[in-house]
Amino acid sequence: MSLHDPLVSVLQMLNHSREAIAMVDGRCRKDLDQDRMLNLSLVRLMEIVGEAATRVPEEFRAEHAGVPWREVSDLRNRLIHGYDSINFDILWEIVGTDLPILVAQLETVLSKVRE
Repeated sequence: MSLHDPLVSVLQMLNHSREAIAMVDGRCRKDLDQDRMLNLSLVRLMEIVGEAATRVPEEFRAEHAGVPWREVSDLRNRLIHGYDSINFDILWEIVGTDLPILVAQLETVLSKVRE
């Protein structure tokens, strides 16, 4: 696989999403305000997930339209450009609720592509 292979980007999305989910395991929303390293880590992981999504070619995205590619890349843009006004309640909700769904979707994509 080359760096331009869409599977590289999908794997990056999957791995960084899993890492974010593991990072909040056993934690509560208040921890995000009190633990600066957790805060910075989650933001950075989500930026990477979004950047990797932008690198997936449009044709591949169309073949796997169930994945919210645009929403993921939009989150990256929001975090990067609105770094000084991030709503951490929303970020917490995304990591706790939306990210496990994204992981399942990406796992499905990988299993289909590898068949």
